[in-house]
Amino acid sequence: MSSALVDALVLGWHGVRGRPGRAVMSAVGIALGIATLVLVTGIPASGQADLDRRLSELGTDVLVAQPNGASDPAPTLPEEVAAMVRRIPPVEAAAAVANLNARVLGDPLADPNRTAGITTLAATPDLLAAVRGRVEAGVFLSDATVDLPAVVLGARAAAWLGVDGVDPARPRQLLVDDTWMSVVGVLAPMPLTPELEQAAFVGAGAARAHLGYDGRPTVVYLRAVESQVEAVRDVLPATLDPTLPGLISVSRPSDALAAKRATQGTFAALFLGLAGVALAVGGIGVANTMIVSVLERRREIGLRRALGATRRDVRRQFLTEAVLLSLLGGAAGTATGVLGSVGYAVARGWPAVVPLPAVAGGVLGAVVVGALAGIYPAVRASRLSPTAALATA
Repeated sequence: MSSALVDALVLGWHGVRGRPGRAVMSAVGIALGIATLVLVTGIPASGQADLDRRLSELGTDVLVAQPNGASDPAPTLPEEVAAMVRRIPPVEAAAAVANLNARVLGDPLADPNRTAGITTLAATPDLLAAVRGRVEAGVFLSDATVDLPAVVLGARAAAWLGVDGVDPARPRQLLVDDTWMSVVGVLAPMPLTPELEQAAFVGAGAARAHLGYDGRPTVVYLRAVESQVEAVRDVLPATLDPTLPGLISVSRPSDALAAKRATQGTFAALFLGLAGVALAVGGIGVANTMIVSVLERRREIGLRRALGATRRDVRRQFLTEAVLLSLLGGAAGTATGVLGSVGYAVARGWPAVVPLPAVAGGVLGAVVVGALAGIYPAVRASRLSPTAALATA
C-alpha cells in the first residue's frame, strides 16, 4: 500500500471521526438506503419462495398420461408402466391406476345416481408421492392394506357419500359392486387433479380378488423435475407405447407452472427497480453531506494547500472520506436489512430468504455510490486556491 493511499485513509478517517454528529447522520442516511435495498430484495424473495412453495404443492410438476381411446379396441398400458416411466431421468416419482368401472354405494338401498360421479380406481401405495397428495383423515393404502377390502376416498367422493371422517374402531362400510369395504382414509383436495378428488381408491390386490382387475393400468401419474416437465412430456408417449406413441395422450403442464414462472420474472423486475431507487437515495445523501463538508472546511483546505498539498491530495482526501462514510453506513444498513428481512419472514411464516447478491451488493454498492457521490465535492475542494480558501474562511 502506497504512502499516499495510507495518508488518504488516515486523513479520511480523521475527517469522519472529527465530526461524529455529521458522520453519524451521513452514515444513517446511507444505511437507510442500503437497508432498504436489502429489505426490498429479501422480503419479496421470501414472499416469492412462499408463493413458489404453495404453487409447487398444487402439483405444478405433475403430468398425466393415458391411452386416448382413438382406436378400436382402445390401447392399454403395460403392467410395468410405472417402472418404465421412473427410468426417465427427470422423473422423480410415478404411479399407475386402473379404472375398475365399479359402483360405490353407502348402502344397498341408496340411490345410485347420487354417487354416479365416483370413479373406482385400483391404486398402489406410491400414488400420493406421484401427485403430491396428502391424507386429510385416516391413512392411505399401504403394503399392509393393499390386499384387504379397504377403500380410500377423494375429497369430493367423501362429501357425496357423507363421509366426514374416519373412525378406526368403527370404520364406515361402503358397497363396492358386491363387496363391502371399510373406509380407512379421506384425501385432502387436489385442485390440479380433480379426477382423483371424486375417486374411491382400492388396493391392487383387493381389486384383483374382488373386482376383476386384470393388472393392466389405464392412467399413469408422474412427477418430474419442474424445469424438465416439458421435455418429459415430449418423450413420454414413445416411452409408454414405442410402436404407436400417437395413441397416448399426455396432459400439458399446469397453468400454475406458467403462473409461477411469470411471477418469478415480475419479482425480478421489481427487485431491480426498487434497488436502484434505494441506492440513488443513499448516494444523494452522501453527496449532499460531502458538499456541505467542503463548504465548512475551506480553511482546512486552504491551509493544506498552503503547506504543499496538491490538488490530487485534496481530491483523494475527500473522496476517501466519502467512501469511508458510505462503507460504514453500508455495513450497518446491510446488517439491519438482513435482520429485518429474516424477522419479517419468520413473523409471516415464510421461508427466510436473503439473496447473497443483495448482501454483497449492499456493502459493495455503498462503496461505489460513496465514490460516485464524493467525486464532485472532492473536485470542488481541490479547485479552491489557498488564498481564496483562507480569505473566505
